[in-house]
Amino acid sequence: MARLSVNLNKIALLRNSRHTGVPDLAWFAKQALDAGAAGLTVHPRPDERHIRGSDVALLAQVMGARRPAVEFNIEGYPDERLMMLIRPVRPEQVTLVPDAPDAFTSEEGWRLDPAQRALLAGTLPAIKALGARLVLFVDPDPAVVAKVKDAGADGIEIYTGHYAAAFRTGTHAPILEAIAATAQAARDAGLVVNAGHDLNLRNIPPLMRAVPFLAEASIGHELTADALAMGFAAAVAAYAKALAAG
Repeated sequence: MARLSVNLNKIALLRNSRHTGVPDLAWFAKQALDAGAAGLTVHPRPDERHIRGSDVALLAQVMGARRPAVEFNIEGYPDERLMMLIRPVRPEQVTLVPDAPDAFTSEEGWRLDPAQRALLAGTLPAIKALGARLVLFVDPDPAVVAKVKDAGADGIEIYTGHYAAAFRTGTHAPILEAIAATAQAARDAGLVVNAGHDLNLRNIPPLMRAVPFLAEASIGHELTADALAMGFAAAVAAYAKALAAG
């Protein structure tokens, strides 16, 4: 059974298109948790185009006593700005991504070459000292797993964007095989296995059959799009059910 962590970035993006505070991010966070989400995910970027720094403390307050059973997952680039956001709220999980602060979205995983290892060297111990599970965003490549383990991370989040794109054309089998191989290598290494990016109610079932031990999927864009037709609570429940099928 994989946990659903609802990514609230797109709710915040819609809110930021006006100065009215609508939609109310806290209300949607509560709705997600009440509808069956096992956690909340945010990726606060420097330009605050969706999640703002102030939202991090707000959501931690909303989650309140539900934590740590319900987890707060904060994604971001390993720099001092991210550390300033996570120190006060001490999230259960921190997912580090290698994209530049001005990137449109996260579309590439850590290669963990010498330069990237040096970048992570100071940040990883500081995050783990806060008690957070430390996850690295990676491409579906089994060869990267040993590097993740050696770097001292606790788990991986496998990038599923290419899988989702190929799924739309029915050409996803090779990518799904690579995802499964990467997940198995991580499991064998004692790492937590998460996944995320463009997952939806159509491409989740094959993923769960290929990786039945998946721990968590963080989903925002596709869930929010489905919520426009289904309603937000119904969409959260449907995605939680799809992930539970594993």
